[in-house]
Amino acid sequence: MTKKEDTVKRIGLTTVVFGVALFAVPILARAQQATDIGKQEYETSCAVCHGIDAKGNGPLAILLRKPPGDLTKLAKNNAGVFPFDQVYRVIDGREEVAAHGPRNMPVWGATFSREEAAKMGSGMFGNTQNLESLVRGRIVALVGYIYSLQQPK
Repeated sequence: MTKKEDTVKRIGLTTVVFGVALFAVPILARAQQATDIGKQEYETSCAVCHGIDAKGNGPLAILLRKPPGDLTKLAKNNAGVFPFDQVYRVIDGREEVAAHGPRNMPVWGATFSREEAAKMGSGMFGNTQNLESLVRGRIVALVGYIYSLQQPK
């Protein structure tokens, strides 16, 4: 291989690596951002009862009639499978889940909906068609964060 061919090959390889990096970095950043959003939602909405470590030992846990669950064992208690849909529905809370018995935690779907509607009212998002998407996005980020806290079998 001549020096010129070697230089062209290196430039081509560098271009490919740079192109892949330009493509991958935003994807990784978005994944990290989603985790950060979920963590922020958890710390703001859930940690007061479930604790920062999600084991049910938050500062308000002692005031509750029924202690909050250990969110790190959801998959372990479900044959190793994280019950995404069930966790989503419990957090959202706008749909009654009769099998769960009386509701012991806030209806976060309604709370998030009021918060997002208030932002829209201030002109932050423009129209109300996005309201449900914003609420779902917050809940999915929260469920994703809870998933990341699962203990191994």
